[in-house]
Amino acid sequence: MPVIPSDFKAPFHLQNGHAQTILPVVWPRKVSAAFERERLDLADGDFLDLDWLCSGKQRLAIISHGLEGSSEGGYITGMASGMKLAGWDVLAWNFRGCSGETNRLLRSYHSGESADLGSVVGHATTRYAEIALIGFSLGGNITLKYLGEAKPHSAIKAAVTISVPIDLAASAKRLDQQPSNRLYLYRFLTSLIAKMEEKAQRFPGQIDTQGIRSIRSFQEFDDRYTAPLHGFVDAADYWQRSSSRQFLPRIEVPTLLLNALNDPFLPMECFPYNEAKQSACLFLETPASGGHVGFLQSLIHRQPWYEMRAIQFLEKHSLP
Repeated sequence: MPVIPSDFKAPFHLQNGHAQTILPVVWPRKVSAAFERERLDLADGDFLDLDWLCSGKQRLAIISHGLEGSSEGGYITGMASGMKLAGWDVLAWNFRGCSGETNRLLRSYHSGESADLGSVVGHATTRYAEIALIGFSLGGNITLKYLGEAKPHSAIKAAVTISVPIDLAASAKRLDQQPSNRLYLYRFLTSLIAKMEEKAQRFPGQIDTQGIRSIRSFQEFDDRYTAPLHGFVDAADYWQRSSSRQFLPRIEVPTLLLNALNDPFLPMECFPYNEAKQSACLFLETPASGGHVGFLQSLIHRQPWYEMRAIQFLEKHSLP
């Protein structure tokens, strides 16, 4: 029954979920990672940019970023540096259109694009026989979906996912309707709309951007753009088919899901206690505080607790 108690305790002045969420963004910890980039061409004619941090180790950690993120995000470079110090090679991959260069096709990435992760894993297994997966937020949903929708590659030994909206409809509703989440919603939509306008210029006549700047919710954006461009009927169909919660009971490798109870992005539908209680492999940890990809322990060092926790879990559940 892997619902496990957490030893993370935020200090008094960092117990607010919004503070934990915003501080790492507006006051980032400066951690560099000397990535080496490789371009992986995909069968459909598109590409993924892969950023490697290697020192000749025998095991690899593949890191997936969040919505409108990239391998340059502080939470990615911090985790990559920590994993390298712990004796892992690291591959931080960028979703389609997130590496600083627009992808080639009309489509881009979405919250359930586990096939692209599968392509990255397949490519990595030509060099590594032991692989761990780490996913943040949207990248965590993709990771969990990959692990549960079909048997993953045998090289996958364990996984850690952090701040994951495993129920996309419930999470989108919370971001769309909660007044205190308007800042996050505005930031995401501003980036997504700008990318869609750029796509419309590259693919004349294939994307209607009339009134796009009046969009004020994920419901509107996903109904109008994400769903039709990626083969879904509408936002509801996209969210239902892409949510990882339905795949959790089929996960067969040790997997940690770390979601803070005060994460402003996550309603209670994103805390799968029943699934974890019935699973031998899904370990659910729900600290009282931590925000969304926050888990700060101090304003001085600003190293998030989840880095240590991820390394601890992977060392315990993967091969030495």
